[in-house]
Amino acid sequence: MENKTKKNAVVLLSGGLDSATCLAIAKSQGFECYCLSLDYHQRHIAELHAAKNVASIMGASAHKTANLDLSLFGGSALTDDAIAVPESETAGIPITYVPARNTIMLSLALAWAEVLKSQDIFIGVNALDYSGYPDCRGEYVKAFQAMANLATKSAVEGHAITIHAPLIDMTKAQIITLGTELGVDYAMTVSCYQADSHGEACGLCDSCRLRREGFAAAGLTDPTRYKKHNSTWR
Repeated sequence: MENKTKKNAVVLLSGGLDSATCLAIAKSQGFECYCLSLDYHQRHIAELHAAKNVASIMGASAHKTANLDLSLFGGSALTDDAIAVPESETAGIPITYVPARNTIMLSLALAWAEVLKSQDIFIGVNALDYSGYPDCRGEYVKAFQAMANLATKSAVEGHAITIHAPLIDMTKAQIITLGTELGVDYAMTVSCYQADSHGEACGLCDSCRLRREGFAAAGLTDPTRYKKHNSTWR
């Protein structure tokens, strides 16, 4: 009976730290979680293996991986092998920004939510300790929600869609602290933009830096598996 009363939610799951925390939050709020990942031919394909593991271990009701090759367009260090991933801080919106990625992922999540008769979508975007991506801001999330409630059968028939971004105003340390309290095992997540096939991190890219600083600020041990040449960060 308990399962029948739960509301369905679609949770975007990349396999990284933030999305795993977002899944834990959705579950803690009593949602039946349906996880969606996107294989966009990203450089750090190991994150998809992590996503599958996270979904299984954290008890998702289902996990699907959509395949949409964004390397067709390139324009990002994550989808074009000819563009190097920066290994130091850069000014402005970094080259690791993937054009329209969150809009694409939220659109796919919205489609699945309608099929599931779900009014709730969770996304782990963050506007504080992040890389400066325009599609990680609160105003973007609000705008997408407004669009979703104009464009869907569900909303037109009176079942409004809510886009949940519970991490939006949290620091990386706060995210890690909350996730740890909710039982997330961050050792199974992959954040590195150029992780190898084993999920080992470079320790040098922006995502690695933010993750490492977050664990330090939270006063917790960083469980990230680094490549041998950066083993001092273990």
